[in-house]
Amino acid sequence: MALLFDKQTSRWLLQGKNVSYGLGVDQNGTLKHLYFGSKLPFVSDLPDVNTAIHHSSFEPSGGILQQEYPAWGGMYYYEPCLKATFSDQVRDTRLVYKEHRINEGAQSDELVIVLKDTHYPLLVHLHYRLFPEHDIIERHAVIENIGQDAITLEQALSGTWHAPRGDRYRLTHLAGKWIEETQIYQDEITPGKKTIESKRGNTGVQANPWFAIDRGTADEDQGEIWFGALGWSGNWKITVEYNPFKLLQVSGGVHDFDFSWHLEGGKSFQTPVFSGGYTRGGFGQASRNFHQYQREHVLPKPIADGVRPVLYNSWEATYFDVNEQGQTALAEKAAAIGVELFVIDDGWFGERHHDRAGLGDWTVNPEKFPNGLKPLIDKVESLGMKFGIWVEPEMVNPDSELYRNHPDWVYHFPNRPRTESRNQLVLNVGKPEVQAFMFESLDKLLSENSIYFVKWDMNRSFSEPGWLDAPKEIQKEIWVRHAQGLYDIIARLREKHPHVAFEACSGGGARIDLGIMRLTDEVWTSDNTDPYDRLYIQEGYSLAYNAQAMMCWVADSAKWVKNRPTPVAYRFHSSMMGSLGIGGNLTQWSEEDLEESRHWIAEYKLIRHIVQKGNQYRLLSPRAGNTTAVQYVSHDQTESVLFALKYPQKFGNPSPKVYLRGLKEDALYNVTDIEEPVSGSALMFRGIDLNLYDDNASKMIKINEVKA
Repeated sequence: MALLFDKQTSRWLLQGKNVSYGLGVDQNGTLKHLYFGSKLPFVSDLPDVNTAIHHSSFEPSGGILQQEYPAWGGMYYYEPCLKATFSDQVRDTRLVYKEHRINEGAQSDELVIVLKDTHYPLLVHLHYRLFPEHDIIERHAVIENIGQDAITLEQALSGTWHAPRGDRYRLTHLAGKWIEETQIYQDEITPGKKTIESKRGNTGVQANPWFAIDRGTADEDQGEIWFGALGWSGNWKITVEYNPFKLLQVSGGVHDFDFSWHLEGGKSFQTPVFSGGYTRGGFGQASRNFHQYQREHVLPKPIADGVRPVLYNSWEATYFDVNEQGQTALAEKAAAIGVELFVIDDGWFGERHHDRAGLGDWTVNPEKFPNGLKPLIDKVESLGMKFGIWVEPEMVNPDSELYRNHPDWVYHFPNRPRTESRNQLVLNVGKPEVQAFMFESLDKLLSENSIYFVKWDMNRSFSEPGWLDAPKEIQKEIWVRHAQGLYDIIARLREKHPHVAFEACSGGGARIDLGIMRLTDEVWTSDNTDPYDRLYIQEGYSLAYNAQAMMCWVADSAKWVKNRPTPVAYRFHSSMMGSLGIGGNLTQWSEEDLEESRHWIAEYKLIRHIVQKGNQYRLLSPRAGNTTAVQYVSHDQTESVLFALKYPQKFGNPSPKVYLRGLKEDALYNVTDIEEPVSGSALMFRGIDLNLYDDNASKMIKINEVKA
């Protein structure tokens, strides 16, 4: 990391490949944000740290400041990062600069700036790690009590990002609902606050913890973009605040709703990582920077270094009607079309004949599998595939041995019903005994069976979040302790079983964030497997997250929308834009459909390294017309693949021309359906005709550099 520090003026300048981030300490000891934008060469390029906006006697005497990590105290009236109550009931926090240090690392250096309260034994360690090749900054805070008396934290956010003072800004964010996840919304930012959040105990589908800010004119290819995402899988919030002085700040972290943290003397609290970046290259470059950062520095190694296998999941074929014979028949069909990983879904354990019983009893059902899972696993492996399995460890059915033995293990309040959703209750993962049970159950399953993949599901939100046998002062810590417990269990399982890959799933796409991505190899994007609906879901997902981690299933035709059957090719082309999976009932597919599926799976294996590892370009949006076009380009620009899908046909009009991106201008490329080699310049500036005319028409076009 290029880190410049001017001791005389107390200013820091972090330099990436194309970005700079500046901050400094003013004459009062306040740590101020100074700059976030295009790369500056010198610390002296930063503004004077003692500059402030003065308005009137009705505003704070120190002027309008852009504090780097604002605490609630004095005359600060905007969203604070920190709100604390001390043992003498003082609820005012005053943070000033204490010191800084640089921690050298193998991948990047880390700047740590330490703030202290002016009276009380409270320190805040602000961590900044810059990944210069991607122009991404990771930041988090460690709040430390160096005294003896406990301090209550009522708000402890990860950080605040600031945009330059300006007149016009626009917020882009992702929202939705079940089967309509990661939809793109854009709103003009006006004075006041807008908060996107989850208070459900998980990341949620109603909003996703990613944001982007621009000046209202940016598009895919040009314009300034400030963007970021929280790495947290519990309750979270991101607050966008614009004040009448044209100052914009975006604060985010653990949600303060129903939250407090009892910070004992000598203890510390670490906030989630809040990653952010800046580019002048529009939404497309912002996405590509973020995708590559995730592949190289977020997704777990060494599995992330490879490509994701073609997966088959049995859920939509059998639901709870799972047995050895039926799964064997599906495995034979899957292997014959080229599947590499066979995953058995819900219904293999306990008395799990429906969704009303069995959750929590993670032992193989002896009626469905008289000899355990080994015969099925052996069969799967003999067919040349690896074996995977579905679990939902955070949940329990009241009709289960686990609940009958431990009814106190679920969140609940006295004098209130234990609300069931999907016939489930939520286990209190903050409890050490619950964590021990979850780890031991899954460790036993993985140790006794040749399992290479775990689909980890979570199918309901929290309710009645009581933890009655915990001390009163930590009752509101459950939202954080649950996520911390989840992370710890998966981390321990990965350490003991390093060959096992994990998928994060939560009632569709309700657990997609950078926190769970540090521990899992892929995420389930949505329960909606309709190939047309998925174009919208996948476009929104791609603004924030990488294609390698995006699991996409080819399902039965007209599975979700009964009057909208789609051809095999269309279903595959939609799903080949991420990590490919198959989720249909293969025993009911025709021989013609199976043969075509075999073809597309073979084609996917030839291009998946480009899709999963390459740069993505959103050429035509489904929101802007009836044709979607998405291109992927290898980092050396020698290979590319374009997917184009049309729906519906209108007035007999063909699909529009597309202009490719990311190629070498002076290189020649062989292109599918074009007889002679074409230059990169021609493909990007003259464009190509897709020649898609009919409803549900689609194409995969390969672009390969002509070798000398």
